[in-house]
Amino acid sequence: MRRAIVFDLDGTLIDSAPDIHRAVNAVLAGEGPGRVGFEQLRGFIGNGAAVLIRRVIAALGLPGDEATQDRLLEAFLRRYEQAPELTTLYPGMRAALDGLLRDGFTLGLCTNKPIAPTRVVMDHFGLTPLFSALIGGDSLPQRKPDPAPLRAVMDRLGVTTCLYVGDSEVDAETAERAGVPFALFTQGYRKSPVEAVPHARAFDHFDALPGIVADLFAAGATG
Repeated sequence: MRRAIVFDLDGTLIDSAPDIHRAVNAVLAGEGPGRVGFEQLRGFIGNGAAVLIRRVIAALGLPGDEATQDRLLEAFLRRYEQAPELTTLYPGMRAALDGLLRDGFTLGLCTNKPIAPTRVVMDHFGLTPLFSALIGGDSLPQRKPDPAPLRAVMDRLGVTTCLYVGDSEVDAETAERAGVPFALFTQGYRKSPVEAVPHARAFDHFDALPGIVADLFAAGATG
């Protein structure tokens, strides 16, 4: 039976907040003196680009009409779809993924990031060949925490269950609604205390992930 692990992207595999922060403030440079602080911006990540821009608009008191939202979103995506310069991989992540593949696991990606910048950053870091299925925030009408994107990844992988690995409340809810176990990476963009986020296991470094995966699959937690 095929064994699958599906990952979130931002805050889980990559720390993209610096590039997102720079792109947002570059767009805001044409809107007046307001700027978004880095930690404030980190708190806006997780529900997709459109929600990110709406949160920025609300935080700065900019006009919230649909035309303004669409204009700023388009400008943000144009900048953000360029090759990442400040984004980094979390320590130990690549080695952990390589090890999981050697152990026979199939990997998928389920993110709320739009698919175009997802592919840019995945290609930039050489991660694309590791994954057998990718779903972005605009691949379907639904976005996380709706379970449809995660289920779509599982369908493409040919499995009925998986382990989902993410960093946020959105990811935890997605896994819960899809009926799959969730492993929480605690160094990402989570807003709540670890104990407030439902999870089967939590880890703060990717060196720990292979052991967690082995334990959960051995215990039958993934079905």
